[in-house]
Amino acid sequence: MKAIKGLLAASLAASVLVGCSSNTSSKVKKVGIIQMMDHTSLNTIKKAYDKEMKALGYNSKNVEYVFKNGQGNTNTLASIANQFQGENLDCVVAIATPAAQAVAKLANKTPIIFSAVSDPVGAKLTSSLDKPDKNMTGTSDQVQVDQIIDQALAVQPKMKKIGLLYNKGEANSVTNITNVKKYLKKKGIATQEATVTKVSEVQSAMNVLASKCDAVFTPNDNTVASAMSIASKAANQAKVPYYVGADSMVKDGGFLTVGIDYNDLGKETAKMCDQVLKGKKPANMPVKIFKTNLNIYVNQKTLKTLGLKLPASITSNQKYIKVD
Repeated sequence: MKAIKGLLAASLAASVLVGCSSNTSSKVKKVGIIQMMDHTSLNTIKKAYDKEMKALGYNSKNVEYVFKNGQGNTNTLASIANQFQGENLDCVVAIATPAAQAVAKLANKTPIIFSAVSDPVGAKLTSSLDKPDKNMTGTSDQVQVDQIIDQALAVQPKMKKIGLLYNKGEANSVTNITNVKKYLKKKGIATQEATVTKVSEVQSAMNVLASKCDAVFTPNDNTVASAMSIASKAANQAKVPYYVGADSMVKDGGFLTVGIDYNDLGKETAKMCDQVLKGKKPANMPVKIFKTNLNIYVNQKTLKTLGLKLPASITSNQKYIKVD
């Protein structure tokens, strides 16, 4: 009888231990998501992230999201970062460079996955792309400016001068503009810059550049991207090709870009978030940069408005995508 009682007690203890272990493994994870602002590129990333997280098995029973939008205001982003400090988060997802910079201070306790950061090292989010060292990693939408300019020259072989429209307050834009200026110098093409700090300045800046340049280029600049309907309309009215840094900017009226599908960026961000929630350290997760096998996006309505004819090097390319 004592032996039986002993077995029952051991069995009960084991079941308790199993129950405790099960509850621990099934703990509801809490993820903070901070998005810099609303515009097509960033919204595409967020939607793709949400969809991929569901595909990975996350739902209301095992994850709680705290989503905040900075509305393009640095003070708001800072306030959100302060709010996140008291949320006891398992992971933070930061969409766009300013958002990632705002929550970087949380990385001493909370792993951070950033998305759409063109230059993670330049933005001081990590010292190494291969071995992240600040408890932060993620996906980069590094603009391949050389490939965009090469396609621009294929369309406009007689181009002499190109305008550069961007917000010099965005670290990602400054990096891309520095890179494109170096490449244009090698090609013997002159540049003229027009910088903006807010959406209301975009149209006048575009008007100035369009009146003096053969074309205009904007990298994946969040300020300009949020005003693409205005910028592209001004460029099209002046019959000046407007080359941009993201597929979503082409969808919003820009003429042409060479780059990634931002849905892929959102999916990869979700996969990295999943790994962190399962215990993997950001230090063991290299930053994912999409720079090969890129698509050529051309807005067909803008093409018609400009009255241009694309060269065969583009139309016959298997990566050529028509954007309506």
